[in-house]
Amino acid sequence: MRKRTTSLFVIVIIISLIYISNELSHSRKFQFFGGLVTNINTDLKVVALTFDDGPGPNTNEVLEIMRNHDVKGTFYLSGYEIERNIFDAKKIVNDGHEIGNHTYSHKRMIFKSPSFIKYELEKTDELIRNIEYGGDISFRPPNGRRLILLPYILSKQNRSTVLWNIEPESYAEVATDADKIVDYVVKNIEPGSIILLHVMYESRRQSLNAVEGIISSLKEEGYSFLTVTELLEQKIIKKLYLF
Repeated sequence: MRKRTTSLFVIVIIISLIYISNELSHSRKFQFFGGLVTNINTDLKVVALTFDDGPGPNTNEVLEIMRNHDVKGTFYLSGYEIERNIFDAKKIVNDGHEIGNHTYSHKRMIFKSPSFIKYELEKTDELIRNIEYGGDISFRPPNGRRLILLPYILSKQNRSTVLWNIEPESYAEVATDADKIVDYVVKNIEPGSIILLHVMYESRRQSLNAVEGIISSLKEEGYSFLTVTELLEQKIIKKLYLF
């Protein structure tokens, strides 16, 4: 009886730890080390439009939309996709957009060794430099997942984890309709927001179709679009002004 009770207790503890780890790994408010950015606190009507994954088949289309509206965004690219689509990656750079590191393999960066994490970061940084991007390289983990090692390694590199606070695709009833995506963004936007979209592949066609509407609608509301680095600079300027 005692053995059975002990075994049950161990199982409960393991399940609890798994649950806690899962919750912490995608928390938007907490991580163990380093900076965590989901948005900035500002009174200015500025936002960052960010795209995860790729470069992919829809690179030219999204770049044309951004070009037509004279808007710069931040593209979080995976190293593997840069290697496969190097010319498209260079087009993003040539159009003046910010490039972020989204790991090499796009695997979830939890329960991975330090050497694996460092390789994923360093290899992708190297590929980003090889496409002649000279700006700051911010970092966003795939699916926003991280636990202890990734934030710790990033903190040693003086890099923050950049997430988001506007993600219309996370709602099934919204993600399949471009108009609903636009409406969701407009209704939930606030100064300093970071918007996340996936637009590089046809499976996210509705997200791509929503980009123009998002830009036009937010411009009508008086918003300007910044890259993630520019948005973070607004935060620094405010701190300098206050202190």
